[in-house]
Amino acid sequence: MAPEERADAARLLRGFERSFLAARALRSFPWQSLEEKLRDSSGSELLLDILQKTVKHPLCVKHPPSVKYSRSFLSELIRKHEAVHTEPSDELYQALAEVLTAEEPAHCHRSYLLPSGDSVTLCESTAIVSHGTTGLVTWNAALYLAEWAVENPAVFTHRTALELGSGAGLTGLAICKTCRPRAYVFSDCHSRVLEQLRGNVLLNGFSLDPSIDAWAQHPGPHTPEAERPRVAVAQLDWDTVTAPQLAAFQPDVVLAADVLYCPETVLSLVGVLRKLSTCQKDQRAPDAYVAFTIRNPETCQLFTTELGRAGIPWEEVPRHNQKLFPYEEHSEMTILKLTL
Repeated sequence: MAPEERADAARLLRGFERSFLAARALRSFPWQSLEEKLRDSSGSELLLDILQKTVKHPLCVKHPPSVKYSRSFLSELIRKHEAVHTEPSDELYQALAEVLTAEEPAHCHRSYLLPSGDSVTLCESTAIVSHGTTGLVTWNAALYLAEWAVENPAVFTHRTALELGSGAGLTGLAICKTCRPRAYVFSDCHSRVLEQLRGNVLLNGFSLDPSIDAWAQHPGPHTPEAERPRVAVAQLDWDTVTAPQLAAFQPDVVLAADVLYCPETVLSLVGVLRKLSTCQKDQRAPDAYVAFTIRNPETCQLFTTELGRAGIPWEEVPRHNQKLFPYEEHSEMTILKLTL
């Protein structure tokens, strides 16, 4: 195989690997590129490589996606193979037989590869809105904010971060694994989200401070030996939390992703940001970054209008270069930097 062909095959494998690990919609996979490759004599070998990078991937074996998802993916892979090759692939059919007989577990997983070679694995709900909350799945802006953070680690290095509306925890876990924060506080208000969030923090090898109150009062010094951040999960209701309670976390940076989904949450978010603006640390308020997908322009306009009323200046963060995670290409996302 020529060097250019090897590079194309490697890109194709990478696309399938990232999309499958993250359990993206099957329509988003590079099927057309695969069909072109399958017409070559090396097509069958490529299919086996794809199998090893997806269903047989060590991350998927340890933390599998839903059985239904794996079944649909393998069925589509077999269809692509049969459309070009007359000889059946025993390996593909064996893999399909295994998932056909498997039972659907109570939970499924998504995994995201990091540039360091590490990964973030999340246990998530299969429903988009489950148990009355949107926090049980990872939304696109969380991936977008995580990408930006990985490209801008100095924003978090040796600093304490407070995340509002952490959801499944993707953004914070990526920051904890790549940006060397001093401490990281995940927060949400829904009990089911918090339960899942704690599980995802532990799943990714971090320990939780047993007492959030004691941690807030005595976060401890950062030393070169303390490369892993202190991590806490806090229950925060934006409408009832007080400025002193927020100040106890001593945040240097505040962040939130995909929390602008209705006018009520916009007003609550601006309210908690106003409280955070009074949290002085070393004679300055924390930096703040809010990432969101522009689904409803009116909701986004409401957010910037309310920021103006609250006296919180903002600016749009330039788009970053690297695309580490698979998400909808056509999604319009942005990050605002707020001056609290």
